[in-house]
Amino acid sequence: MQQPYRLSLNLQLFSQEKTEKATPKKKQESRKKGQVAKSMEVPAAFILLFVFMSFMMFGGYYKERLLGLFGSTFESRITMDITLGNVGFMFRNMILEGLMLLAPLFGIAVVVGLLGNYVQIGFLFTGHPLMPKFSKLNPVEGFKNIFSMRSLVEFAKSILKLLVIGVVVWTTLWGEKDHILALGTVPLEQIFSFAASITLSLGIKIGALLVVLALADYMYQRFDYEKKLRMSKQDIKDEYKKTEGNPLIKSRIRERQRKMALQRMMQEVPKADVIITNPTHFAVALRYDGTEMEAPVIIAKGMDYVALKIREVAKEHGIVMMENKPLARALYERGEIGDTIPADLFQAVAEVLAYVYKLKRKTK
Repeated sequence: MQQPYRLSLNLQLFSQEKTEKATPKKKQESRKKGQVAKSMEVPAAFILLFVFMSFMMFGGYYKERLLGLFGSTFESRITMDITLGNVGFMFRNMILEGLMLLAPLFGIAVVVGLLGNYVQIGFLFTGHPLMPKFSKLNPVEGFKNIFSMRSLVEFAKSILKLLVIGVVVWTTLWGEKDHILALGTVPLEQIFSFAASITLSLGIKIGALLVVLALADYMYQRFDYEKKLRMSKQDIKDEYKKTEGNPLIKSRIRERQRKMALQRMMQEVPKADVIITNPTHFAVALRYDGTEMEAPVIIAKGMDYVALKIREVAKEHGIVMMENKPLARALYERGEIGDTIPADLFQAVAEVLAYVYKLKRKTK
């Protein structure tokens, strides 16, 4: 007794293991809740890279705005009268110049940030993540999250980024050590130029490496997302039952529908003029009223058991039955209930009906 029980228990546990990929419905429901595969590192890394690249492309613009911001202050306004109007005008001008200086950086950050998120998840607007979840207040769950695999991965990512940035900064500065040692003997303008060039070089190198790490992080986030959404075989069956309905109930409904359709069809058999049989495999009931119909109509048909029931009802109501194997098969295969007979069978059916009407007249 224990062996079958253990086997059934093992099968049940196996069916509960989440080994199957998530269905499209499960992914859609997860997306509505804001649960998507997304890496925050991707937009941040691309913003850093494009901001430093903008210094190369718009260097003249930044230089002009910096000179406009500080040059006018030290050249023309340092000796101005300190009045409320002059101070207000100076600060308004400085704020405007500062905004003009930072506008390209803000624009790049916004555009790259939006594109970085759109490429990852597309257009998604949901307020579900903002809803309060009291489960987050559970200290046990919080402790588990601190020492979870995801936290370890995030910690490893931070350490890796620090190492990458440290190595890039060290190698870059070590390669320029001769220039750095010689800065004490060069004019101030060259010092600023050297500092700007080395900063720009560091920014582009670090940004490019962070982009590579961000893309790797995105691949990991996709893998982790797919892993979390995995379903067990039982989950897939339950979802199918919810969406398509219980197969057992659906089969019962179809069976009841077939019985009702059979009942309605049997109620029409007594109205038939003739039953054409195979004689045992097929039975087709025909009705013709010259005042209402242009051609005979099939009001019932069946095969095997249904054909037997049609013959029984016809016998009870005295309906004429004629054996014609090719005609019965042709009518069954090519005609549907409620349809007129096919045109190429008019002659054969007309001969049958003529015989039936002649037989009825003799009986009367």
